[in-house]
Amino acid sequence: MESLSASPQAGVTLADRVHRRRWVILAVLITSLMAIVLDNTVLNVALKTIAQPGVGLGASQSQLEWGINSYTLVFAGLLFTFGVIGDRIGRKRMLIIGLVSFGLFSLLSAYAQTPGQLIWARAAMGLGAAAVMPQTLSIISNVFDPRERPRAIGIWAMAVGIGVAIGPIVGGLLLAHFWWGSVFLINVPFTAAGAAAVWLLVPESKNPDQGRIDFVGVLASIVGLVLLVYGIIQGGDKGSWIHLDVLGPAIAGLAVLAFFAWYETRLSHPSLDVKLFRDRRLSTAVGALSLVFFGMMGALFFLSFYLQSVLGYSPLHAGLLSLPFAAGQLLMAPRTAGLVRRFGAKAVVSSGLFVVTVALAGYQLLGTGTPIWVLVTLFFVQGAGMGTVMPPATEAVMSVVPRERAGAGSALTNVARQVSGALGVAVLGSILAQVYRNQLSPHLSALPAPARGPAAGSITASQTVAARLGPAGRDLAGFADSAFVHAMHATTIISAVITLLGALIVVIWMPGRGSRPAAGASTPAELPETAEVSRTRGVPEATGVPETVGAASASVVAAAPARVEG
Repeated sequence: MESLSASPQAGVTLADRVHRRRWVILAVLITSLMAIVLDNTVLNVALKTIAQPGVGLGASQSQLEWGINSYTLVFAGLLFTFGVIGDRIGRKRMLIIGLVSFGLFSLLSAYAQTPGQLIWARAAMGLGAAAVMPQTLSIISNVFDPRERPRAIGIWAMAVGIGVAIGPIVGGLLLAHFWWGSVFLINVPFTAAGAAAVWLLVPESKNPDQGRIDFVGVLASIVGLVLLVYGIIQGGDKGSWIHLDVLGPAIAGLAVLAFFAWYETRLSHPSLDVKLFRDRRLSTAVGALSLVFFGMMGALFFLSFYLQSVLGYSPLHAGLLSLPFAAGQLLMAPRTAGLVRRFGAKAVVSSGLFVVTVALAGYQLLGTGTPIWVLVTLFFVQGAGMGTVMPPATEAVMSVVPRERAGAGSALTNVARQVSGALGVAVLGSILAQVYRNQLSPHLSALPAPARGPAAGSITASQTVAARLGPAGRDLAGFADSAFVHAMHATTIISAVITLLGALIVVIWMPGRGSRPAAGASTPAELPETAEVSRTRGVPEATGVPETVGAASASVVAAAPARVEG
């Protein structure tokens, strides 16, 4: 490879080549990222199939939750660490390793024979995803000059939102023609093509001021999150939250996370720089992103069962119903920049959260015979609310973080989305399971004792038992549908209250339009000047001074240009 450090003339020539193909590089990065993003939601439409014995794996409600959360927790826990590793060994190299790993573990997930194997394979997929996500933003920061970078990151963020929304559609199309493992198998050619394109087109870059890996922090964050989520899911399984198996892991997880936060304040190169949360603009923006993903991931988890088990839609039709969700995001996301200029980030983000609250509260209208246009409307409204929240909240984080630590801001937004999504599935899924069990149990007295426990486990299990009973099971199937709708109502109203509180917090806590950005943060007026200074000094735009921090490293502060190779 040709290195920029070889000679000034060679460096300028290489930088020019990189600059000319910058939009192609962005397309390659988005394509590489799409498999990772799709995997967050493509599994949702396959949950009912995986839960069925014979056709799927016969997974229980808690096993399905772990199938989602094992991936998410490992993903979120290792984002910062793999960002630092990418800074050391090269971001392009780390991106290729991550894509290949993700494809390999997707193959293992596709051919899992038991729910346990699927959970562990999904956790391994989280390793590959964590290696991919931070490198994409790091490379964007090195390829685009400061004037174009906001637009490039905006396109990147929009692609993430669209990928989340179309995941159920892709899953539905695959399940209409293939077995459940195809929702994972599709990742293999996708990641292989992405790795080849990255190798051919994306420049290599490293950070000369390499950070140290915080092994204690990484381990503490993962252990704490796993214990907390385990306790929450156990509560839903046991039907009681006042139980040692529930409170013990949950309290232990909170204690480990508290230690993690304290430990990170004492390091010069922490996994997560918790001091950044002292800024109100950043903390409220991260909170807004967390709450909107908490509600979205939790809602998508049980709405898949509502569409397929209660309303009887096929996986494909259930997936296609997410199109209004994507349309809402596409309508609002490109307009948020103009809205922020006119009304300010506080007004836009809080309004988006209020819209999401209205959509979640609107799920109270859904029943066993509700016209589908009601759900389509709610999906569109929720997508519009999310599209209103995500871009300005992300920009609010990046406007606070100093330019040389832009990676810290991008990592915070990614971790917020992943952790809150995992908690949304765990918390809302557990509440749903407990309410469903309590509602259905009085109607199971006529069943043989050995069948009562399995029948109350989930709506899929209830319908399986009802099908075995023949005509005598019709009443049980009807009771199961009604119990599930009641549980869904209870779950969504709790989620609506949480997002409403988030909107109020943003209104009260987020600084208004007249507040000044934090010292060292990037301002629009500074960016063109920085780019011009870079040209004057003969430093290629692809390697300007502000872009030396890995997208997932919250602790690396570089004063010299990154070394870029082509």
